[in-house]
Amino acid sequence: MVPGLVALILATLFAGAALYISLVEHPARMGLEDAPLLAQWQPSYKRALPIQAGLAMLGGAAGFLAWYGSREWQWVAGSLLLLANWPFTMLVIMPTNKRLMAMTPQEAGVGSRGLLHRWGNLHGVRSVLGSAASLLFAWGFLAAR
Repeated sequence: MVPGLVALILATLFAGAALYISLVEHPARMGLEDAPLLAQWQPSYKRALPIQAGLAMLGGAAGFLAWYGSREWQWVAGSLLLLANWPFTMLVIMPTNKRLMAMTPQEAGVGSRGLLHRWGNLHGVRSVLGSAASLLFAWGFLAAR
């Protein structure tokens, strides 16, 4: 049951971080003027990337280990949802991230604000994926008891 508990904890940490960004941090920063908005987002993104990527990868792997030990379908489903953050980020969010990272705060304006609005909506998908994975892992954990 250790892999299941680890998967649940990691998925919950991922979901909590993603929800905090979606519900608190990003809406607050959208209240800034264009240059400070971009200047705040860039280092925040750099710091969050390895944390969230690591939590998704390790949580997904732990979920597969929990499935291997229990054969409860919730572990596979939760792992797939948590790991889906990787291709979703790389294919859907990354083009926006790269455009935002290539800008300087002096170049910020309507275009960067629009991209950051889009980024917030896209990041919301990550929050949903992480939350759904957490719920499935909790279900799998309870089913295995």
